[in-house]
Amino acid sequence: MTQFSFFPALSLRLTFKACAVACLIFGSFVIAPAQTAAPSAAGKQHAASLPRSIAARSANPGRYDPVADPKAVVRIGSVRFTVLTPQLIRMEWTADGKFEDHASFVFLNRHLPAPKFTVSSADGGNRHIIKTDALSLSYTVAQDSSGKFSADNLRVDFMLNGKQMSWRPGMEDKGNLMGTTRTLDGALGGKTREPIDPGLISRDGWVLVDDSSRPLFDSADFSFTQGEHSPWPWVMQRPAGDRQDWYFFGYGHDYKQALSDFTKVAGQIPLPPRFAFGTWWSRYWAYSDQEFEDLVRGFHDNDVPLDVLVIDMDWHLTFHQNWFSSENDQSGHRLGWSGYSWNKLLFPDPDAFLRKIRSEGLKTTLNLHPASGVQPWEDAYAEMARRMGIDPATKKYVPFDITNKKFAANYMDLLHHPLEKRGIDFWWLDWQQEANTKTAGVNPTWWLNYVHFSDQAREGKRPLLFHRWGGLGNHRYQIGFSGDTISVWDSLAFQPWFTATAANVGYAYWSHDIGGHMPGAVDPELYTRWIQFGTFSPILRTHTTKNPDSERRIWAYPEPYADIMRDQFHLRYALVPYIYTEARRTYDTGIAFLRPLYYDWPEAEQAYTAKNEYVFGDNMIVAPVTSPIEKASGLATEQIWLPSGEWIEWDTGRHFSGPAQLTRRFSIRETPVYVRAGAIVPMAPKMRYTNEKPVDPLILTVFPLSSGQKSFYTLYEDSGKGREYQTGKAAWTDIRATESNGQLTIAIAPPRKSFAGMPARRAYELRLPGDWPPQTVTVNGRPLALIAEENKAGWRYDGNTLTTILRTPQLAVSDVVTIRVSRNTELMARRGELDGFAGAMTRLRETYDSLNENWPLGWSPDELIDGMQSGDRLTYHPETAARELSHYHDVLPQAQNQVQAMTKGLTQEQMEKVAARVGQDWRSDVVKKKMGEYNERVGRAANEINDINAQSRSQATASAAQ
Repeated sequence: MTQFSFFPALSLRLTFKACAVACLIFGSFVIAPAQTAAPSAAGKQHAASLPRSIAARSANPGRYDPVADPKAVVRIGSVRFTVLTPQLIRMEWTADGKFEDHASFVFLNRHLPAPKFTVSSADGGNRHIIKTDALSLSYTVAQDSSGKFSADNLRVDFMLNGKQMSWRPGMEDKGNLMGTTRTLDGALGGKTREPIDPGLISRDGWVLVDDSSRPLFDSADFSFTQGEHSPWPWVMQRPAGDRQDWYFFGYGHDYKQALSDFTKVAGQIPLPPRFAFGTWWSRYWAYSDQEFEDLVRGFHDNDVPLDVLVIDMDWHLTFHQNWFSSENDQSGHRLGWSGYSWNKLLFPDPDAFLRKIRSEGLKTTLNLHPASGVQPWEDAYAEMARRMGIDPATKKYVPFDITNKKFAANYMDLLHHPLEKRGIDFWWLDWQQEANTKTAGVNPTWWLNYVHFSDQAREGKRPLLFHRWGGLGNHRYQIGFSGDTISVWDSLAFQPWFTATAANVGYAYWSHDIGGHMPGAVDPELYTRWIQFGTFSPILRTHTTKNPDSERRIWAYPEPYADIMRDQFHLRYALVPYIYTEARRTYDTGIAFLRPLYYDWPEAEQAYTAKNEYVFGDNMIVAPVTSPIEKASGLATEQIWLPSGEWIEWDTGRHFSGPAQLTRRFSIRETPVYVRAGAIVPMAPKMRYTNEKPVDPLILTVFPLSSGQKSFYTLYEDSGKGREYQTGKAAWTDIRATESNGQLTIAIAPPRKSFAGMPARRAYELRLPGDWPPQTVTVNGRPLALIAEENKAGWRYDGNTLTTILRTPQLAVSDVVTIRVSRNTELMARRGELDGFAGAMTRLRETYDSLNENWPLGWSPDELIDGMQSGDRLTYHPETAARELSHYHDVLPQAQNQVQAMTKGLTQEQMEKVAARVGQDWRSDVVKKKMGEYNERVGRAANEINDINAQSRSQATASAAQ
């Protein structure tokens, strides 16, 4: 059997290949007795058992039952089959006939509702057949055989796209869609130091997870209802002896169901705290407390939001170690790499410092490299040594032994909890050392993740951990630190695929070093593109190495990059209600909100080959720009595949019908984000940090619907306190949109359920991009007036994006809110004229800015300025929209012609006049340089405006066809 490893020390083996699913539907079923059954020749039918109450499960989150429902179990001699779902079967063989019912590191909860299946025998009773609605498993017992699974005695049949497929042990899974890897340390693009592990889904339709040698838990109760006094489930070894413990996933191309069922047996993907979706500042640098305070002030002074302050290893004693130092501590690791005691030179009063940071609304995490254990200079050394049976007077260090429960308890109680009480919110574990612990089969990365995460749960917190991937099962302990990547375009280009693919093992929250780690210095364009990707990634955390030339403060970059990155940070914060809702959906379903396209379009070949694209929540597809702009055009070219459906390019307002393969060009200000037509995206007002104030108004961006179309979205909110979200203390608000004959109706229902601190009243702000201005607007039947002010009840129009923005008064959330927006039906028939207008306004402004940099050699022609000002005039006078749009389409070709004429260059007479004006000979190097810059800018401007006009002509053709 081909062996793969999700993480070497965990001894996880997977076998794969294009197997098959015979969806054999049988007639009536009868209720079978609740007992392990041996098959009979006549066949036995097992009815599906009823699911246990959802309320009962939510009352004790974290409490699992590793013992399967007896109705789901079939035992045949020395083998045991457990039918967990119609597509998932556990297959065990043991030499001694003793089967394992403890939870393993991955599989915690085997007591699922038993699906219906039949058991029968053939070939004189030697061949036993288990049939579900999806799989047909055949196992043959040969005389004088141990019964151990092999290609000779075990087969599973299933259907894949109408064809019957068969799997046998030892087959290679050539279509595995891969999972993730421990770290991207030193990765150059896709050239990773450590291999990427197999995933739980495959184009071959099946995956086999070999759990035979993975360690076990001595308990499956992770509910921790007694707080820090709760029993702490711990590692235990499997019994000695030859055994096979396999899980066969035969889901065909139903990838979502496969991963959802995986989390039913392996535990849910936890919901991070809301603040985790804000901005994280991180840099490997020996900051003092004053420097951190200056840094935070810089965020505020430059209008950049921030939530998390990551403090790298120099917070503790490092003994002035440099990269070229070689001195080691008693453990044999580098001196100063581990530490738990504040560096009082840099932080004279850590408590006062942390109070200041907390007063700014920030959360703090500290970096840890715990491999050195506890050295004699640590503040907690004496007590730690005594508890571990070491005389402190000997100054002998306390070795790191994380699978020793006594050590782990003291490690948390003495080294971490005191720092948490002083203001540390969570930990950045940065394990880079050995791959083994003192317990066979237990990898330190995996186990550290469990210990730290579960310790926070025992403290009653909502756990959050920042560490590397440890292997299958670590989806329960997130967020992931992807490590020290190289700061080049190739690394950025690899990360969209890498991040999405991790969903194939349930790992939903990779955090990358935005900007790359080493050598650290990046040009403004690359950093801006990395920030744009970070905006639409699970975690937005900038980072770099200890290099004075490495800059990650966005306001330190030149314009326009600083403004673009600032806008991206604010967009990220605006999207937090959407992201948090989608993260809750991830917890509920087991399907990561950032995921590959093939989850939703599994039979489209392009869903597998468009590796730079991913789904971002149920309403968006993102395709980050990961290549530099072309010098001649000032635009970056990207190949975009859009699946079936109607899509709107957010930044430009362009509409596309899928499936479609597109060649698109993007300026530095644009991020390719494609939103479903009619999508409702909940957003937040401007914040300095995510919980600065209540989400009031609640912003609802509703993308254009076609006539007769309906759309729906449910907003999720909670208190953020502890694990309340797991027990139903939260609110779900249903929002519906309907378009009919020019009238858009938005209905906001009262929240289902509630939580402590939930606002009783709030205003709503509706944003309707890319559409004609309204004739009338009503809220619960009362009219809203056209106003100029931004923060008062009423409506206004942003002409540059053709967006109606309406604000309601404060309303009771317990009441239904109905908003109706009526537009001119004749104008609605001319919607095609609006397509791409927002993108054109951006490009025209960029063209204008570029040409004006040529002064005194040149300036923007009036026709260009006229076209660029179209949106501005619409803002002041939305009632002129029809006339203004017609004028815009007339003037745009004229502007193009004027800019094109400029590409012919200046005449000698013009050059002489310019040279005289600047006091230079027209043949001088200074003038020649200016002319070169002029030609470059004019050429770029011509490319941009030609791109706009080509789009405008295609839109006009489409509109005429309509």
